Amino acid sequence: SETRSEMETDTENPLREADEDLVSEVNLSASMTEEEREEIQQELAKLEEEIGTLRQVLSSKEKQHAELKQKLGISPLSELKTNFSRGWHDMQSSVAYKKTSETLSTAGQRTSAAFSTLGSTITRKIGDMRNSPSFRSFEEKVENTVSTIKTKVGSTGSGGSFEDVLSSAAHASSQDTPTNNLMDSSGRQC
Repeated sequence: SETRSEMETDTENPLREADEDLVSEVNLSASMTEEEREEIQQELAKLEEEIGTLRQVLSSKEKQHAELKQKLGISPLSELKTNFSRGWHDMQSSVAYKKTSETLSTAGQRTSAAFSTLGSTITRKIGDMRNSPSFRSFEEKVENTVSTIKTKVGSTGSGGSFEDVLSSAAHASSQDTPTNNLMDSSGRQC
């Protein structure tokens, strides 16, 4: 009942996977005697029975194991903690962890030294800046202005209001710096 194209396909691929399995099974069966075959089947049945027995024994032992742990107060959570602690300890004692830790420690020390050097450099630069002539001139002007304000605020004479004191201090300060040509609201130069 096969068509011609099916027959041609079968002749092009004479053995398929399923066919190969069947042929190898037939070859094994043909090379064995009936007695050998029966002996192997008995051995297989015996092994399956032993496996079943071992599974029952293992199940019983696991149950006994769980009961003893429960009596000792060992819960799955405490066991997990213990396993984690043991794993952490093992990891810390590993060569790779020690090398990584040493490398990170060295990097931290070098980074700390670099920041320390940077801080020293900045401190030195600020000190140099404070000792520069332009900063000293600025510092003197600020001191003069503060002194003027203190004098005017502290005097009881015709010092006037606080705003007048600030204005006169600004006026005095602007006379010290010729580049400052700002005017206040009354048209006076600040």
